[in-house]
Parts: sequence; C-alpha cells; structure tokens
Amino acid sequence: MKLIRFGTKGNEKPGVQLQDGTRIDVSDFVEEYNEEFFGSGGIQALESWLIDNQTHCAVIDSSVRLGAPLARPSKIVCVGLNYAKHAEESGMEPPKEPVLFFKATSAIVGPNDNIIIPKGSVKTDWEVELAIVIGAKASYVSKADALSHVAGYVLHNDVSEREFQIERSGQWVKGKSCDTFAPLGPFIATVDEIADPNQLNLWLKLNGETMQNSSTEDFIFNVQEVISHISQFMTLLPGDIISTGTPFGVGLGLNPPKYLVPGDEVELGIDGLGVSKQKVVAYKD
Repeated sequence: MKLIRFGTKGNEKPGVQLQDGTRIDVSDFVEEYNEEFFGSGGIQALESWLIDNQTHCAVIDSSVRLGAPLARPSKIVCVGLNYAKHAEESGMEPPKEPVLFFKATSAIVGPNDNIIIPKGSVKTDWEVELAIVIGAKASYVSKADALSHVAGYVLHNDVSEREFQIERSGQWVKGKSCDTFAPLGPFIATVDEIADPNQLNLWLKLNGETMQNSSTEDFIFNVQEVISHISQFMTLLPGDIISTGTPFGVGLGLNPPKYLVPGDEVELGIDGLGVSKQKVVAYKD
C-alpha cells in the first residue's frame, strides 16, 4: 500500500493512494498513522478493511494538499556520509561504522510544502535520501532480522544548513533541524511495494538541472546494517524514521559551492517512492 495524509497543515487525515493514482480517505478506519498504528499491526488491518470498504471511501481531489505521510514520530535518526562519493566530496574519510545524528521532528513538512531558508542562513543545501519507517519496536536486532522491523519507505529531502552544521561548533543537529528541513513523502510505500531497498535509483533536480543521480547500491552501510547498528544504541519505536544518507551532488561539494536561494525549486524522487517538489522562500519575521 501507499499511505498518505492529506488536508491543511495541522488538520491532515489518513488516506491511501491506489495503484492507479487515485487517493481515498480511510479516516473511517484509522484516526492517524502514528506509533500506535504501526506498532499494532495497523497496516495489515487496514489492508483487510479495504477489501470490503474501499468502494465506500471518499475520493480525494488531486488538488488537495498532501502532508507528511505519518504523524510526528518520536525521533528522526539520520546516517551521515553513507555514500562513498558523498564522503569524498565532503572532504571526509568514509566512516568505519555509521555516523549518526538526530534531526528534530519539528522540521517535518509535506512533500510539496515550501522550504524556508532560516534566519541568518547563507548555506542552505539539498539532500535526496531514502528514509525507513520503523514498523515494530527494535532493540539489539541482528542484520538478519532487521527488515522484519520495517513498515515501509519514504522519500526525504534532508535539507541542511552547512554553516550551522559545520562552522558553528557542536553536533550536526543544528544544521539539520530548522523548520521545513524535512519534507517527507508523497507517500509511505509499505514493504511489499519495494523489492529491495538497497537497489533503488534516487535523484534530485535544482531548477530543472540534475544535481544528484545515484543508487542505493552505493551505500557504505545498507538498510539492514543501519537498522541493526542504530538499535544497538537506542530503541527504535514504531513510526520512527531512519534517513539513510545522501549520494554525491550536494551544493557543498560543488566547485564553487552552490546553495539554495529564494525562488529556487527543488524536485526529487526515488524509484517506487514518488516525486516531491519544494519551492524555496526566505524567512520572514
């Protein structure tokens, strides 16, 4: 299935995108895509419910805004430098084990919402990423068992402010967590939709020009390794997001570097996970 949330900001309702692209309202069955939903077999229950009730669900007009396809989770855990060429363009050695950092969940927005350049920013950058949505509590899981803890996958633009991240001391979280810095969606593809998350093409365009074009085959640490590794240090709860890193082609790595400015348009996509598009706007007091 493809899980969506739709409606105005703060008033989103759960829905499903069908194979033909039609979007339907399933709020008669489930109130929200959240920890309780993912952790209680909600996906399987929804699939069963739709067998008898799909024809009774209201169709959502294509003009209706899509929100992030899940409610705000307990955490977003990100993996840094997880593609060898991106580590190289960043001037850093490929890591010996996954580099982890957090991204504030308050950064989450819908897939086509604006990116707001934060106050004082001069180096706001783009990063197309495959994100994992956890479906079952994970603590000290093995690589062999890791995929059984996954609910699905979602497209993520890990927007980053490089001055805040690199030049302002402390951890990377400062450059990763500004409002609007986590556009998610358009949908969560459940695990049955994605044959192998480690073999997906992903790309990003800036104003129509391709900046990133790679594959998750180039992971340093694949999806199973990342889930297992993170679970050694913290419990992953249903609905939590793991963002698996970005390939080469970010603005920081260009010569000279290039960063987002108001009026830019970013478009990105991953095989099987759809396409999102964000306009870049300036911060306003």
